[in-house]
Amino acid sequence: MTTTEGLAEGLAEGLLVPPGQGRVVQTTAQRVTFKVTGTHSRIASTFEVEVPPGFDVGAHVHTRSEELFYVLEGELDVLAFEPLIRTPDNWQKWESSSGTRVVRATPGTVIVVPPGCPHAFANPTETPAKMFFQASPPPDHERYFEELLEILGSDGPPDHEAIEELRSRYDIEQLTPLKHR
Repeated sequence: MTTTEGLAEGLAEGLLVPPGQGRVVQTTAQRVTFKVTGTHSRIASTFEVEVPPGFDVGAHVHTRSEELFYVLEGELDVLAFEPLIRTPDNWQKWESSSGTRVVRATPGTVIVVPPGCPHAFANPTETPAKMFFQASPPPDHERYFEELLEILGSDGPPDHEAIEELRSRYDIEQLTPLKHR
């Protein structure tokens, strides 16, 4: 039975994406494998993200998006709180009014980021890290990743003006700059 026939009869088929499969967009700054897109889910886009040593997404906030991160391999410094002061430089030194600070996330760590919550991740180690990443609602992050990795694929340092313009179109207020080696 084809998928069309199944849908016509009210039957649905799930999506199975085997290990190592999915559409990949990649630069030296980051590798993103699209696992579940808005074509298959009304709830969230799902990605496997490889974070190379030295990559820092920069602190940012969304007004509509909710995100979930699950560290699979390696270590990442992560932030998911409103700081006392949003300094424009080093988010790794931020602290919340309750004393929460940036933590080193290891495999098995889950980070949930509701709309309006500043967040960031960076790989300060010399070993690549890998995380499962889910963004809701789809398909904004799918389009964002495609365009961001196109910008990061050019030679030289990141074009911060292009990244800022891109992020403004996808509900991302950049609080500190994106960095990569």
